[in-house]
Formats: sequence, C-alpha cells, structure tokens
Amino acid sequence: MKTLPLLGDEAIAQAAIDAGISAIYAYPGTPSTEITEYVMGSKQARSSKIVSQWTANEKTAVEGALGVSYAGKRAMACMKHVGLNVAADPFMNSAITGANGGIVIVAADDPSMHSSQNEQDSRYYGNFALIPIFEPHDQQEAYDMVHFAYDFSEKYQIPILMRLTTRLAHSRAGVTLKEQRPQNEHHLPEDFRQYVLLPAIAKKRYQALLSKQSIFEEESENSIYNFIIEGTDRSLGIIAAGISYNYLMENYQKNNLKYPVLKIGQYPLPKRMISKFTKMCDEILVLEDGYPFIEEKLNGIFETPIQIHGRLDGNLPRAGELNPTIVAKALKLPAKKVYEIPDIIVGRPPELCPGCAHIDTYRALNEAMQDYPKGHVMSDIGCYTLGALPPFEAINSCVDMGASITMAKGLADSGGFPAVAVIGDSTFTHSGITGLLDCVTYHSDVVIIILDNEITGMTGGQRSLALGKLEQIVMGLGVHPNHMHVIDPRKRNHKENVDIIKNEIEYNGVSVIISRRECIVAIDDIREMKKELELQSL
Repeated sequence: MKTLPLLGDEAIAQAAIDAGISAIYAYPGTPSTEITEYVMGSKQARSSKIVSQWTANEKTAVEGALGVSYAGKRAMACMKHVGLNVAADPFMNSAITGANGGIVIVAADDPSMHSSQNEQDSRYYGNFALIPIFEPHDQQEAYDMVHFAYDFSEKYQIPILMRLTTRLAHSRAGVTLKEQRPQNEHHLPEDFRQYVLLPAIAKKRYQALLSKQSIFEEESENSIYNFIIEGTDRSLGIIAAGISYNYLMENYQKNNLKYPVLKIGQYPLPKRMISKFTKMCDEILVLEDGYPFIEEKLNGIFETPIQIHGRLDGNLPRAGELNPTIVAKALKLPAKKVYEIPDIIVGRPPELCPGCAHIDTYRALNEAMQDYPKGHVMSDIGCYTLGALPPFEAINSCVDMGASITMAKGLADSGGFPAVAVIGDSTFTHSGITGLLDCVTYHSDVVIIILDNEITGMTGGQRSLALGKLEQIVMGLGVHPNHMHVIDPRKRNHKENVDIIKNEIEYNGVSVIISRRECIVAIDDIREMKKELELQSL
C-alpha cells in the first residue's frame, strides 16, 4: 500500500477522498484550513469530481454537507473550534434529523490560542448534541478514523464529530493509505419526513436519538480506539485522550513507565472500561488536550471515590496545550531542559505586511477621528486586527466574526458618537451582512468601513465570496447610494479619503465605505480569480 508524509489535516483530507466523499465544504480557519485546501489541490479529488468549496460561513458548510447526506452521498464539513459556534444550529439539529449518506463534521481545536480568541473544547458540542465523537492521537489514526467514522455514520444514520487539535493538525508523519472507495449512489431517505423537524416529527426523532445512546456507548466499549495497556505499578492509572496519548508515550518509551494506561479515542466514554480500569489503580491522572472534559465526567462514573488528578487539581496547567515536558512533570519524571531565549534575540510582534492596503486606510481613519473621542472604532477578525497594535492603534474591539458592525450599532444605540465599524470583505460575507441589515432597518448612525483586499488574507489567500460583487451586496441591503463610497487606499488619495470618512461620520444614518486595494501578497492569485469571473460572466 502507498505511504505518504501527511499533516494531520492532510491525513483527514486524504482519508475523506479515499472513503468516497462526494463533497467537502468549509470556511477557512486555522488549524483546519489545510483539510479543504488539500482536497481542492488533489488530482485524485478532481478526477473523482468531488465538490470542494469555501462557503460563506461554517453554518452554510454544515447545511451543504447535510444536503449531500440527504442525497445519500458522503460529505464532510470542516471548521476551527469557534466556527462550530457559528454552525451550532444545523449541527445540533442534524443529530435529530440523522444522516442518510455518511457525514463527518471536523472541528480543529486550538489549545493555547495560537490563532484564536478562546480555547473552547469541541467535545462539549458533541456531547451536547448526543452524537459520537472521534479523537485521533496521530496522523495514521486520523486517517483510519475517517474511514471508520463514515461507516459508523451510515450504519447508525448519525452525523459524526471528529475533533483534533493544532499540534496534530500541523505536524507530519507517514500515513499508509487504503484503496479508494467508490462514491455512494444517489438515494434519498426512505422517509421523506426525516428532515422535516416540525415538533411532532422532531419529538419522535429525538426519542430515536436517545434510544441510540446505549448503542453508541456499547460501540465505545468495544472500539479499537479505546483500549487498556496493563501496567505493573498500579499506584497510578493514566487516562490519555487524543494527542495527549502521544505525549505520554514519548515519556513511556524513554522512562519505562510501569503505570496502566487507558487510551481514549472514541466517545461517549466507555463507562465499563473506565470502571474496570479505575479498580486496578489507586489514583487516576487524566491527560487531555483542551478542557477537563473527561476529568469532569469521571466524577459521576465511580461507585467509590477515587483521587483524580489533572487540570482541575493543578497537576496540569488549567489553560494551554499539553506537551511531553508538561506530562513528564505531572508524572514526576525528569523533563527536558528548557533553554532560555538569548537576550540577543529580539521579539518581533506581528505587523501588517509592507505595502498592505490596510495601512493607508488606518492612516486615513486615524486622521479623520482626531476631532472625536477615542475608543469608538469597533473591528473584527482578520489580518486588519493588527491595526489595534502600534503604530496605528486604530481599532478598539475584536470579539467574533461580524461583531464589528453590530457592536457599532449597539454603541450608536447607547448614544455613543461616532460609531465606526471596520470589517474585512470575507468577514463581511461570513456574518457582517446580517448586522448591516439591522443597521439599515433601524437607520443606525454608523459608519462601516469594509476593508476589501479581494481575498481572505489571514488564512492563506482563499477566494472571498464578495469578489466582484461587494457593492451590489451593500446596495441590495438598502444602503443609500449617496452614502456608499469606494475609496482607493493610497498615499496620493489620503486627503480625499480622510474627507470622505469625516463627511460620513457627520451624516446621521448608515454609511458604508469600501476601501479597496488588492492584498499585496496575493495580487497574482486575485487577478487570476478576476479573469475566471469575467469568463464565467460571458
């Protein structure tokens, strides 16, 4: 069989191709982006006519995948952990509708917040939805799990949540591949009411979901991804989930640990297996990358009290990702020496690229705001968020995708003046559109600056869904033509741009300023995309 060196993300993508998916949908977000990019770049995927698309947001990605599943075919939706918040509505309800063709929803969590606003743990969503969760510990297992997950999904007609973390997503290892499975034939559900969640139907579907819980638990008890390694020193038992099992085994191999180990890769938790394991041991240490999900659940499993160590009692850090050194310290083993960063190395904070269009926009905005109180510019998530840092210090918020516009509306509603929002073109189509509709509906006194670099810059240059039609979208939402401007953020246009921003601040109503100049890093890609759009319009 063929073996390839794959990132964790790429292993999941290749597995989806080999498992016979018909479509994959995603909104780009680190650390999940490479899954969809891999499929898009795969000759194998193209020859198999697999649909691979960037969607407006994570909600539409899950809904698209659910539609493919409805048609009896296999689908995947991918997102980072905070994207699952956006997709929560269809995600939760998909547990009630169930699946026809296999559907796997991948959530890539980001402990330590390498590129995220929080550390939330997607396992809680899977538990909330009452659906099975798969959590691989390495690249090979990630690949194998995807195949297993699709079979599981179709066997029990249930969506599957696959959870991985940054370190696994972005590390590489050899992966042995399976033969590609043909795609499913088109076949609709036997019961056409399955996806009609009227209360009378939903109640029955919910009862059916509840009746499957014991089956899911039994599957976990017998899963190849959950197993016990017997040990000789039973003073401590170690429960390790996902990639934390790798961190443990690095120490196991080097230090010849004798403790019993329970490895967890499939949920719901195998309660009988856990009960058996804990009876072998005097105390338990729980290793899991993310929140203390397992650690919290253990409190309701044991018949007799047992000492549980982990993130909650301080044996492991409460925040951040685990690593072999942290695990070694928790096991009171000698840890690798950590070298101090030499003084000669100077930290380099992130900054906007030289020549970035956002620089000239922020210079114009700062000058326009000189006569007004500070702290009145709400912003959003993207590379333009770096405008919060010196030397610009131009923006005052970054909460979630699309929040800039609705926070500016709230600021205006509270009497705050001026109320300015700064948002990127891709973030605008993700979830800024609805906020603008609110503003138009209530004639809010806001100025919305859309930074249109014609690409999704922060996540690697994916195509923006606003490309070539941003003005039409804005006008279609009801913004008055006299208060929609397209400016060119360059030094030579600085005074003109400042005047436009000032004039719109003084206007009592909704103003939209589109600041458009191509991303300096992706000019060639953008121009190629524009050519494709022109050809499509012919």
